Amino acid sequence: MSKGDQIKPIIQVALDLLETDRAIQIGHEAIEGGGDWIEAGTPLIKSEGMDAIRKLREAFSGKVIVADMKIADTGSMEVEMAAKAGADVVVILGSADDSTVLEAVRAAKKYGARIMADLISTSDPVSRSKELEEMGVDIINVHAGIDQQMMGKDSLSIMKEVVAQVSIPVAIAGGLDAASCSEAVFAGANIVIVGGNIVRSSNVTESSKAIRQSVDSPCAAPILKSSPDEEIRKILEGVSTPNISDAMHRKGAMQDIFSMVSGRRMIGTAVTVQTFKGDWAKAVEAIDVAGKGDVIVIYNGSRHVAPWGGLATQSCLNKGIAGVVIDGAVRDIDDIRSMGLPVFATCNVPNAGEPKGFGEINAEIVCGNQTVRPGDYIIGDDNGVVVIPRERAYEIARRAKEVEKTEQRLFEEISRGSTLSEVMKLKKWEKH
Repeated sequence: MSKGDQIKPIIQVALDLLETDRAIQIGHEAIEGGGDWIEAGTPLIKSEGMDAIRKLREAFSGKVIVADMKIADTGSMEVEMAAKAGADVVVILGSADDSTVLEAVRAAKKYGARIMADLISTSDPVSRSKELEEMGVDIINVHAGIDQQMMGKDSLSIMKEVVAQVSIPVAIAGGLDAASCSEAVFAGANIVIVGGNIVRSSNVTESSKAIRQSVDSPCAAPILKSSPDEEIRKILEGVSTPNISDAMHRKGAMQDIFSMVSGRRMIGTAVTVQTFKGDWAKAVEAIDVAGKGDVIVIYNGSRHVAPWGGLATQSCLNKGIAGVVIDGAVRDIDDIRSMGLPVFATCNVPNAGEPKGFGEINAEIVCGNQTVRPGDYIIGDDNGVVVIPRERAYEIARRAKEVEKTEQRLFEEISRGSTLSEVMKLKKWEKH
């Protein structure tokens, strides 16, 4: 297959799941929406082995089946395994040794399959693409892996260079949605490989339709410039604190800190305050230091004397401060709730302390048994408060979004009459 042989862009649906039955169900829904090729993702192959490919071949008899083997060695043997199981296209690592690539190509020709080379983590993807084409590879896949995507890397800029250098079809993978698929096809991609934005959607068919429409009418994406902080906040707006905690491997959640204003969400960067029981001077002075979109995070350490109340809350509203978190008590709770500013604390009490002025602003503190530094991202909702270290904010936000997508899909499957344990095959994955 050369570039000229193909007119209609191909949508390859990457079934990066752990169970074949779920993969088949989701695959049918994706095909209904306009998907073309079905990929047995690497996690599925590792979980179910060649049986996954056999079952996909049986379930999708008229479709091209791609086996994402990511072959790094024994190219001939592993291509033979996949091809005999029913794969039409077998994926090898573009960074594999030349001897492995050549053996894979020879085996593919012998068994009637094609070879796709995945450039994930390849040090010089453009030069390697030309070498792979010369060795007989059929398709080049420009791929930013999931962990790389979480760090902000994407495939599109590299793909544009690769397209200009090779004559064989070029695929692109890595966090693609409808907009980026459209842009990729406009830039020369022949195949768009979409995983999470289809298979973890709450409505797989509609998500697949959106991708189909975008690649059939490709266009260049508008240039939108936003700061890293703006992008992080935009992503965090769409996820919950449980999503974030899951993305951080169940870490980051403050202990014994509760929402004082039900239904209010808070996203911002920390201005920290270290003070002492009942001393409210530094807590109030921090309002003058904080700016729009900041969250004031206070360690006070007392459940009986409040360093915060209604007057301080009104002052925050005047400055556009995003919210307040207090390891300690608050008072004037009726006033605070009527104002609507997100406030999180251990409890509410009637009495305040005195403005003695002990402590400091914007030092590293511990709040709710979590270390908080100035500039860390603080997110609060009715579930509680989580802290994201500032240097990992983009990565964690992206990972939390993936968690949210997965939960949406699980909710959809459960709503069809199943249970959580059945959908997740819990007994299968228990340690024995």
